[in-house]
Amino acid sequence: MSAILKSLGFEKHTPYVRDYFDNVNMRKSIYMSAIIIVLEVWMIIRLTRTIFREHLQSNFWHYFEKYYSNYIILLTMGCIMLLCAVRYLRGKLKCRNVLVITKCVFMVVCIYFGIKVSLNDYEKGEQILTFLTMELFSLCLLTWRPYAAFLISGVSFLYFFYRMDQMVALNRIVLYNTNDTGVTEATKINFFFMWISTIMVCIANYNGIRAQALKAGNLQEINTYLSKLSVEDELTGIHNMFYFRNEAEKLLNYVTTDKENVVFLFFDIENFKSYNEKYGFHAGNDLLIKIAHMIDDSFKGSLVSRFSDDHFVVLTNFDGFKNTIGQLSGEIKKLQKEVHLELKCGAYKPIGDEADVSLACDRARFACNSIKKHYDRTFRMYDKSLEDRFQLKHYIVNNIDTAIENGYIKVFYQPIVLTENSEICGLEALARWQDPHYGLLSPGIFIEILEEYRQIHKLDQFIIESVCRDYRESIDNNKPFAPVSINFSRLDFELCDIVSFLCETVEKYHVPKEYIDVEVTESALTDQQDFLPSAIKNLREFGYKVWLDDFGSGYSSLNVLKDYQFDVLKIDMKFLSGFSNNEKTRPILENIVSLSKQLKMISLTEGVETKEQFDFLTSIGCNRVQGYLFSKPVPIDNLRKMIENGELKISSQYGN
Repeated sequence: MSAILKSLGFEKHTPYVRDYFDNVNMRKSIYMSAIIIVLEVWMIIRLTRTIFREHLQSNFWHYFEKYYSNYIILLTMGCIMLLCAVRYLRGKLKCRNVLVITKCVFMVVCIYFGIKVSLNDYEKGEQILTFLTMELFSLCLLTWRPYAAFLISGVSFLYFFYRMDQMVALNRIVLYNTNDTGVTEATKINFFFMWISTIMVCIANYNGIRAQALKAGNLQEINTYLSKLSVEDELTGIHNMFYFRNEAEKLLNYVTTDKENVVFLFFDIENFKSYNEKYGFHAGNDLLIKIAHMIDDSFKGSLVSRFSDDHFVVLTNFDGFKNTIGQLSGEIKKLQKEVHLELKCGAYKPIGDEADVSLACDRARFACNSIKKHYDRTFRMYDKSLEDRFQLKHYIVNNIDTAIENGYIKVFYQPIVLTENSEICGLEALARWQDPHYGLLSPGIFIEILEEYRQIHKLDQFIIESVCRDYRESIDNNKPFAPVSINFSRLDFELCDIVSFLCETVEKYHVPKEYIDVEVTESALTDQQDFLPSAIKNLREFGYKVWLDDFGSGYSSLNVLKDYQFDVLKIDMKFLSGFSNNEKTRPILENIVSLSKQLKMISLTEGVETKEQFDFLTSIGCNRVQGYLFSKPVPIDNLRKMIENGELKISSQYGN
């Protein structure tokens, strides 16, 4: 029923659909009014020539009243309609009421003209084509709502039919030899069908244009939405980075811009992830939207955009920006509930003619990241010390492939020993980067950077390949080799099929699977990645032992033990800090070791540096230990020498 009512025009048009109909009608009106003007001018000229040719000047007023007046009225209305349509399409006619009134008057004049002329023709036994033409002109070429067309055509057809029925038709005199008034049955039927046809054309015309209008409207909405997305962040409603980069680049290249007085700011909401976990993503999104608009309002007249996640960038004036940051930070602290929220900001001031927006944002971000987890600092300006670290960061990212190819990165092995006899039962593979330019790079630096830039899988694939190659070389040369544990990053499972790579490499070098163990950090498992549970399950099904590394370093340790199955529980070295003077350390370690036994896992404690620590771990039943008490990470050749010299003893299970 609703569809029928809509097809008959009983619906409210959107502004776009309404304007679409107006545009269509005005374009058609130009053609209609132009034709009418030409025809009426021709009719006036033709009638005038007839009057003068047949010397009918004495009856001029009769012809004026009967013909000229109608021609002139229709001609005038055609000119008005033409002028109105042209002005509207050129955008000069803004008042829609004028448009509607003009169209209605034009329609009335056309139909009136058709009735007048056709009644004269019908009286003389001629056709009523003028009336039908004007009906088609005004109701079918112009588009009306069907119910309106029904009323207009109904009234005009009924009036015309009534006037015809009051007249003596020439065809009745010829056919029926009578002077009675009234139309014939054939005329009635034909007239009815002409009216029905007119209505059907009006309905089809309306619905055809309506469908086009709706389709065009949908396309416009999509284009508007896409245009909006191209410059606006979908969640927060402020500008996105595409807009920011374009506008910032223009601004920096303007001659009038005072480049000495601009600064790039990078904002990060500390603990936003914890807020999401506690209150849910909907509440997190609401908070993000609120903070986005707080930043936007605080830097009115500046470029403000959402960078990603809970990060924002601003290009603003240098003068007074620190005060604005301080006020903004105070306002955001008021939004926190049980989770402590802190606004961190890094700033970078371009030097000279620098105009690289991406680099400027990256440097401001680097400054911001340098104070993360420093709860006493909310702001850091990019300076020379950060510049050196920034250059190192980019050097690492840009040279990881070269370092692997040229052998700057090597695998070092740190022994894992049994507490029962201090013999080596395993090794941990660790990466060391001896760079020709920077010297020895700390793993704590380059691993974190490779993870940030999603390049860590390259390093871990290299470690797998190197360990398998070292195993094969050792076995082929009758040298001792123990099972090796390899650290997998969470990103390895995301950036590549690390499980398949491991299986292929192990098969390539014919390494028994019991010689390769996989370490996964606790923090990787608390990110709730869907692919991690299945990946860990696959590793164990393929015959690899899986270790939980850095147990106790996070906040979800027990949940991880509940949700996953591990072979080895590796206790974080932080538990041994303050071992001698912190009375809580021993009972905590004892309970963790006891828990590992109950869960049928091997316990391993890392970071053992003193005989006192080793003896205690042995006494509570910890299975394995690792640390500088036995050896720091060393190259494979050094490890072999230490074994040969008797400094280390490898378990007979893995020896010659």
